[in-house]
Amino acid sequence: MSPTLSERLGLLRDPAVQPLLTDCRHGIEKESLRVTADGMLVQSAHPVRLGSALTHPTITTDYSEALIELITPVSRSIDELFGNLDEVHRFTYSHLGEERLWNQSMPCRLPVTDNDIPIAWYGTSNVGTLKHVYRRGLAIRYGKAMQCIAGVHYNFSLPPALWAQFKKQDQDTRSEQQYQSERYFALIRNFRRYAWLLMYLFGASPAVCASFLQGRDHRLQPLGEKSLYLPYATSLRMSDLGYNNNAQSDLNVCHNSLDAYIASMLDAISLPYEPYSKLGTHDAKGEWQQLNTNLLQIENEFYSPIRPKRVAQSGEKPLHALVERGVEYIEVRCLDIDPFAPLGVDPDTAHFMDAFLLFCALQDSPRLEDAECQAASDNFNLAVKRGREPGLQLQDNGQERTLVDWGDNLLDSISDCAALLDSANDTQRFSASLEQQRHKLADASLTPSARVLAAIAEQGDSFFRFALAQSEEHNRYFRARPLDAQAQTQCEAAAAQSLAEQQAIEAADTLDFDSYVARYLTQPD
Repeated sequence: MSPTLSERLGLLRDPAVQPLLTDCRHGIEKESLRVTADGMLVQSAHPVRLGSALTHPTITTDYSEALIELITPVSRSIDELFGNLDEVHRFTYSHLGEERLWNQSMPCRLPVTDNDIPIAWYGTSNVGTLKHVYRRGLAIRYGKAMQCIAGVHYNFSLPPALWAQFKKQDQDTRSEQQYQSERYFALIRNFRRYAWLLMYLFGASPAVCASFLQGRDHRLQPLGEKSLYLPYATSLRMSDLGYNNNAQSDLNVCHNSLDAYIASMLDAISLPYEPYSKLGTHDAKGEWQQLNTNLLQIENEFYSPIRPKRVAQSGEKPLHALVERGVEYIEVRCLDIDPFAPLGVDPDTAHFMDAFLLFCALQDSPRLEDAECQAASDNFNLAVKRGREPGLQLQDNGQERTLVDWGDNLLDSISDCAALLDSANDTQRFSASLEQQRHKLADASLTPSARVLAAIAEQGDSFFRFALAQSEEHNRYFRARPLDAQAQTQCEAAAAQSLAEQQAIEAADTLDFDSYVARYLTQPD
C-alpha cells in the first residue's frame, strides 16, 4: 500500500530529509507581444541586438516574430528566479527602441488580415527552418490570431535525492528513472484534478479586444464599443476561444503512466486528419506549409495546461527525450500574464505554486478513469468561464460542491506543504502566499480577473485602453532601471555569441531540408 499524504509529510519533517526541499528547481518562460507606442502589433523582425532566437538561452520568440519569449535559467530559489527574470527584461527593454511589451495574455489590436502577422523566423539552417515550417502549420490549422495569445509557463522539479527518499519509503523496486517518471505523472494527475483552483486564483483574462475575434463565432458579451467579455470569466485564454480548439477537442491523452502518455501522443502525431490532408504539406508554390497532415505535426502542438518535460538535445524530439531519459520536470502552462505585475508574474504566485505542486506530488493519486477525466476537464472549463459566479458548483467524485468550499478545503491540505517549505527555507512567504489565496476565495473581487474588469471599467469599458496603460506603466518601470555596465556588457556578449552559434549551425548543415524533415519525423520513440 502506498504511503498516505500524512506519512509523506512526516518523512519531509525528518531533519535529515527536510533540507532537500531547498533544492527544488524553478524556471519561468514569459511571452509578450512587441507593440508600437499606440498599441499596434509590430511588423519588424526580432531585434538582432537581442541575439539569435534560435540559439539564445534566455531570449527567443514563440509563434511570431513579434511574440518575444523571455526564459530564466534554472534557479534553486524564488528570489534568484525573479532576479534573473528582471535582468532579462531590463536588457530586452534596452533594445526595444520605441516599442513596448504588451503585458497581457490576450492580444493587442491585431492587423485586419492574418497575412500581416509575421511568423517567427530562425534562419536558414534545417533546425531553424523546421521551427518556422511548424509555425506555418499552426497558422493554417488554427489561424495566426490564436497564436498571438501569451502566457507564463512555470517549470518546477523536486530534487532527485528527494525522489530517492520517497522511493525508499515506498519500498519501490523500480529504477530511479522509472520511479521518478511515474511520480511526476502522479503529480500531473492531481494537477488535472485541482487545476481549476489555479484558474480562479490567477486567471487574468476575462476580456478581450474585439479585433481578436473578428469574423469568428463566439458567445462573449459586448463591453463598451470594442471589447468583449464574460462577466464571471477568469481566463478566456484557457477557454475554447484560446488554446482549446476543435481539432484537439476529442484528443484523449492519458496521464496514467509514462508509457501510456507516450503511446497516446504517438497515436496523435501519427493519426491522419482529413482537413489537414486536404491542405497538403506544400502550398500552391511548392513551399512547405506544415510538417505533416496528421492531427498533430509534433507533440508540442498538443495544448495542455501541464506537460511532463525532459531537456531535449538540439534536433531531438521532446517525446524521444522522455523515452530515453524519463521525466525531469513539469511545465505548468495555464498561468495568465498578471497585468498588474511588471514581470507578468510575482513572487507570491511562485511561492503558492511551489506549495500547490508539492501537494500534488505528495497526495495520493489514483489512475484517472474516463469519468474522472471528463469531470476534471468540466471543472477546469467551468472555472475558466464562470469561476467567480456566486455558488458555482463543481463535481468532486460524483458529488456537487461549491468552488469556494472545495477551494478552502484544498488550501487547508496545501497549508501543510507551505509550512514545510517555510521551515526548510527559513521564511514565512509560502504560508503568507497561501493566506492571500484564502482572501480571494472569501472575496472574489480580489481575484486578478475581477481586478482587471474593475480597471477596464475605469478606462471607459475599454480592454485596449486598460492594457495599453498598463504596458506603458511597465515600460517606464523598466526603462528607469537600466542594467549596470557590467551586466549590460555580459548580456551583449551572450547575444553576440548566440548569433555566432546560429551561423555555425547554418554552415554545418549538409542534408537537404526534405531529408531532414523525414529523418526528424521518423526519429524512434
